[in-house]
Amino acid sequence: MTDDAVLGRARWVWAALAGAPVTFTSSGLDVAVSAASSLCPPGRVGVVALGGAAVATAPDEGAAELVRRALGDLPVPAMTDPVAVSGRLPVGAVLGPATLAFCDAARFRPAGAGSGAVVAVGAGDAGVRGLLGRVPAADAGEAGLDEITSPAYVLRAGDDVAAAAGYRVWEGAVAHVSVLTAPAERGRGLARLVAGAAVAAALDAGLLPQWRARPEPSRRVARALGFVELGSQLSVRLAR
Repeated sequence: MTDDAVLGRARWVWAALAGAPVTFTSSGLDVAVSAASSLCPPGRVGVVALGGAAVATAPDEGAAELVRRALGDLPVPAMTDPVAVSGRLPVGAVLGPATLAFCDAARFRPAGAGSGAVVAVGAGDAGVRGLLGRVPAADAGEAGLDEITSPAYVLRAGDDVAAAAGYRVWEGAVAHVSVLTAPAERGRGLARLVAGAAVAAALDAGLLPQWRARPEPSRRVARALGFVELGSQLSVRLAR
């Protein structure tokens, strides 16, 4: 798969998630009004930049026009930079930015054998639920493991799941990867092992694996597996 093909598929999915017609073009920021947008939580402005173009959604026409005027002349990388955006918009709260990285079969670098064997279990497996209960709420929310639609790929330490990964299918085309490791088990390469199994399954299913991350350790795991960062996502709540 070529870079253009990966970028094209990624843009198609994110445009569909906007919930209203938007287009990634080199002519600037395309902003749509969309109460049903998945680019951000309800009531917020969401901006997604991919490959030198960006789209945004806003909850109403007033907010959309404000975003067009304030951000339309910024360089695309600055459109998801909280400092740059806060200098142009009355921002009440910020979520992100998160990098968006993608991997195809040509780039994929499977993890080698490690401690134990990765096995596939149901997404609602008791061990996976136990892992979610043992990590800080912020870590569980960042991982999104409770939202996967694939099997969970796990490594166990005794009776407990030490690390797990899976993916959620977006728009029938993208496999949005989730991975989580128990705090006591981190630093051993387990995230790469379970995530590698999930990515391999997604590629076998004809999906484009996507990795969205804010923490640098998560981004390092993605790069080790062959993911390439093509853009970023930012969500802001406008101050009244």
